Amino acid sequence: MDQSPVSLNQTSREALNHSLKLAQIGESLGYTRYWLTEHHDLQHLASSTPEVLLGYIGGHTETIRIGAGAILLPHYRPYKVAEIFNTLATLFPNRIDLGIGRAPGGSAEATNALSTNYLQKVFALPELLEELLNFLDGSFPDGHEFKSLSALPKPEKSATPWLLGTSEKSAKLAAKNGLPYTFGYFMSDNKGTEIIQTYKDNFVKRYENQEPEVILTVSVVCAETNKQAEEMALSSLIWSIQKEKLEDENGVPSIEAAKQYELTDKEKEKFENMKQQMIIGDQKTVKTQLKALEKEYECDEIMINTVTYSPDDKFNSYCLIAEVLL
Repeated sequence: MDQSPVSLNQTSREALNHSLKLAQIGESLGYTRYWLTEHHDLQHLASSTPEVLLGYIGGHTETIRIGAGAILLPHYRPYKVAEIFNTLATLFPNRIDLGIGRAPGGSAEATNALSTNYLQKVFALPELLEELLNFLDGSFPDGHEFKSLSALPKPEKSATPWLLGTSEKSAKLAAKNGLPYTFGYFMSDNKGTEIIQTYKDNFVKRYENQEPEVILTVSVVCAETNKQAEEMALSSLIWSIQKEKLEDENGVPSIEAAKQYELTDKEKEKFENMKQQMIIGDQKTVKTQLKALEKEYECDEIMINTVTYSPDDKFNSYCLIAEVLL
């Protein structure tokens, strides 16, 4: 999972091109899928339009699945989302994932600029989701106002929809609609094992021979040594603190700048809590901890999110993980 972060002294164009390179590296290493996030009015996250970037990245890769993680559905009309992802699925057959989320993805001002009555649309997410799935499948019932309406072009195989979330409510919504579910371990304080079990217990098949499917999204930094990994992760952790204080105008800080950043006692506690949600270490440490998470959460896949100051450190982290797990 890639947020296209912009580092200190880096341009947004460079960040977006590093996203392309990451997808290409992931493909060469044998990773299954590459997803882009959606964020708005966050100065140093360059992925505001994943649907546009997917066209760019899809044209420069060949086999890796690519997708949005996620399209924030309350901002949009389902018909337009279906048209966009049917176009992508037509261009890149059997490679497109459509992750669906409900978060605002940015500031209150951005939310107001994107959509009216956002909160009402959040509450209406089950209906919006059902409408989107019906457009993708062409499965509106007889008598529905959109029965004769097609989301074109029509691909041979539609994008695979996933529901993203961190709550029992999102798990139940995914289960009710027979959708695969992505749990954001890296951004949740909730007991994920119970939420995932709720999803599996309530799963209703949408298609014949379908089974529940779970991806666990984890923040990981891997390096040749534990010490190197700790230093690399420091940039991401300090940046998270800075974002909460609206002090992130310079982007992901360098390791040296992160070391010099002074934390209050309260921030130190926050820092340690965030660190506990990450997996940081050398190949052996990362492999052991990821395997433990896989066993504990009984997930089908683990999706990795890595933020470092240096793009090369990020690329190397994915390479090291692939060496021991792929």
